[in-house]
Amino acid sequence: MKTRADTRNRKKFLFNFWRFLIFFALMAFVVTCNLVLFLHWVDLSAEEMNAAVPITFLNVIILTFIFSIIDEIRRTLMVRKPIARIQAGLDKIMAGNFKTQIPYIRNENSSNEFDAIIKGINELAVELSGVETLRTDFISNVSHELKTPLAAIQNYGTLLHEDALSEQQKVEYAKGITEQTKRLSGLITNILKLNRLENQQIFPERKQYNLAEQIRECLLLFEQSWENKNIHIDVELEDETYIYEDAELLSIVWNNLFSNAIKFTDFGGTIGIKVKKEALHITVEVSDSGCGISPETGKHIFDKFYQGNTSHAVQGNGLGLTLVKRVIDIVGGDIKVQSTVGEGSTFIVYLRENITENNL
Repeated sequence: MKTRADTRNRKKFLFNFWRFLIFFALMAFVVTCNLVLFLHWVDLSAEEMNAAVPITFLNVIILTFIFSIIDEIRRTLMVRKPIARIQAGLDKIMAGNFKTQIPYIRNENSSNEFDAIIKGINELAVELSGVETLRTDFISNVSHELKTPLAAIQNYGTLLHEDALSEQQKVEYAKGITEQTKRLSGLITNILKLNRLENQQIFPERKQYNLAEQIRECLLLFEQSWENKNIHIDVELEDETYIYEDAELLSIVWNNLFSNAIKFTDFGGTIGIKVKKEALHITVEVSDSGCGISPETGKHIFDKFYQGNTSHAVQGNGLGLTLVKRVIDIVGGDIKVQSTVGEGSTFIVYLRENITENNL
């Protein structure tokens, strides 16, 4: 990096030196031409002319040199130093130091053009710093989430190599490996989906379909899960609830909300699902009688890898609700959470007005 900077400084010095000589020569030429024209029209004898020429030439050189020095100082103070300051800051940012803030020439709100450029670069550095922090946190969280099921699989595998295991223990350990493998697969799937959503690689493919029917189909995918926990499902659907939207994207929302509701509902609890058509939108409510969400947890419930209730952390990866929020944003809807600790939670999804293809 120093070699590149030294090379750039040498080139800059040579360029400035030659520019100074060219400017000096041009100034000398212009001043000389003007003095020659002046002397031509002045009535002087030959002797006076011969005496005036050397003095005139010397004055030309001195004046030209003074003006050149003044111009060089002006350029250095007004142009080169600000550019050098900006270049030094950009070099640091390009090297990965996104906390760099370039000092202003005057102040942040001045009308100086260089200050306007510096302000833009500083704001960009702040944005890049935030993105880098999110990237680092994301990698750290992904590494942790991958490590947990992999460690569990490794432990179960080690235990299965023991000779004195009963058949029941073998089945139990094999079941543990299967569960952790499913968790690992689900995590990778969610990471890939989230990456596509956040990089705008998914565009809604809207078509008219029956939302109530889709919700029934998604709910039936979890039939075994709710039956294992003896959960009562209370469903209120309006059969003819048609919507013009991307069915595949919205299935991500319902699958994650249903999965969360079942996960956080205790044995023998209740899950409620309501679909209502209203004047300007369709409302889908998914409620559970689980542990509820504290106000502090509610502030971060849609953040990546955030898991408010650690007692259920083994069953999740903290990406489900992040996916839900991202999909809702893409389709132009909204989602809210109402919860009471110890009583349960209700997720309310607001979808856009029931628009059919014929209305577009």
